[in-house]
Amino acid sequence: MATHLRSSSPRTTRARAAAGALIASAAMVALAAQSGPAAAQPDRTAAASAVVQTAPQRAAAIAQAQSGAAATAKAIGLGAGEALIARDVIRDGDGTVHTRYERTFAGLPVLGGDLVVHKKANGALRTTRAIAADIAVPTATSAATAAHKGARKVVWAASGKPTLAWESVKNGTDADGTPSRVHTITDARTGKVLYRYDAVSKGTGTSQYSGSVPLGTTLSGSTYQLTDGGRGGHKTYDLNGGTNGTGSLFTDADDVWGNGSVTNRQTAGVDAAYGAAVTWDFYKNELGRLGIRGDGVGAYSRVHYGNAYVNAFWDDSCFCMTYGDGAGNAKPLTSLDVAGHEMSHGLTASTAGLNYSRESGGLNEATSDILGTAVEFYANNASDQGDYLIGEKIDIRGNGTPLRYMDKPSKDGSSADYWSKTVGRLDVHNSSGVANHFFYLLSEGSGAKTINGVSYDSPTYNGSTVTGIGRVKAYKIWYKALSTYMTSTTNYAGARTATLQAASDLYGASGAEYAAVAKAWTAVNVK
Repeated sequence: MATHLRSSSPRTTRARAAAGALIASAAMVALAAQSGPAAAQPDRTAAASAVVQTAPQRAAAIAQAQSGAAATAKAIGLGAGEALIARDVIRDGDGTVHTRYERTFAGLPVLGGDLVVHKKANGALRTTRAIAADIAVPTATSAATAAHKGARKVVWAASGKPTLAWESVKNGTDADGTPSRVHTITDARTGKVLYRYDAVSKGTGTSQYSGSVPLGTTLSGSTYQLTDGGRGGHKTYDLNGGTNGTGSLFTDADDVWGNGSVTNRQTAGVDAAYGAAVTWDFYKNELGRLGIRGDGVGAYSRVHYGNAYVNAFWDDSCFCMTYGDGAGNAKPLTSLDVAGHEMSHGLTASTAGLNYSRESGGLNEATSDILGTAVEFYANNASDQGDYLIGEKIDIRGNGTPLRYMDKPSKDGSSADYWSKTVGRLDVHNSSGVANHFFYLLSEGSGAKTINGVSYDSPTYNGSTVTGIGRVKAYKIWYKALSTYMTSTTNYAGARTATLQAASDLYGASGAEYAAVAKAWTAVNVK
């Protein structure tokens, strides 16, 4: 699925972000120095944080989980005909193992049936489920509905009563040139459309935005390639205005890339490669994760997509990030926070798989904004200092203002500062404002302050004063919640529960961090 960066009205209802874009589809994360009071409890992160696994170790853990999947299904009380497919395994320092499963019924994929089994070192089990109900549906279809050529038969369980359905995929192109892969879920009995989403989500050497930066390259014969062998083999390609394939791998004779000018084709490649490298390092060093899927395999990046394409997107089908050159081909959407945003759509697809519509879609976009921001702070780059502004370098509006604001999301004219019963009706890039605001308050607190030269003044729904715990603790809590407790159907109330559990795991249920998470959610009207 592709995820975009720009803010616009939704084309379709999107079910899950296997892809992502910056505009009406992208986000960023920063990792600056932690602020806020010291924790009341000892830091338990070593015990509750994920242990870094090599690719073979992760593969072995998934294989082991799959070999025991039948026993696990029985242990957690799944119904007859239900089975589990292991998708990911995360191990904590204290011996707890979190195994994420997809579910099947009578051999059919169950969309919305995902769950996570949490097994303590003492063998105690508990689960986090996208749905609580057992699956029991008739699997026969009528001749009429069976005429869905090219569609696959599934069980739809993400909303309402589980039902037999068809999933069809239509490939196309949006008006702005972004590729689309629209999945439509249709009731196999009535023909009613149950859900629709686009699997492509958009977002918004010497680099254009980050100055002189180190790059991971590979020497092939006498020519250097923009292939980062130290980060999963990430490659950066020049599409040269194309919209399909990979284009040409960037190469260079002397391993000195770009000149900071948009007229130099390598410059955008430098920014994209640098952003991917910093995001990889952030995942590894801060989150204990080797790459997007945790398997040590790098994605790839494509720059110079289309002509004056004002967007960027992640597409899970190619496991790649793609960047346009912006209005007039003058502002490529390759800034650091955008790169972190797009790569983090892949992370979400590989973990919670948050459905790309309504509140779960807002959480999906917010995750990319949150982690994109964290990446920007983590880079500690003097040319692009960390901030809580999304897309401030790429001038996507053409008036010098950022795409989104985390301290008061409504400053962009469209995003929500607080939760309400109607927030899920907004475009996911606007409903994300609730979680973005939560993250800012949890990190920095409410009221007026200046950080790295940027002035912020964050309000609260109930007029309360929130004291931040520092962004490092805040993003570690968010990632823990995303990777071990959120599922495809998590909404804002579920995100509150998931982040409280994550805070308890990392810092203790009686710690200042747990209390701050609760207070920050209340401050954005999620109770």
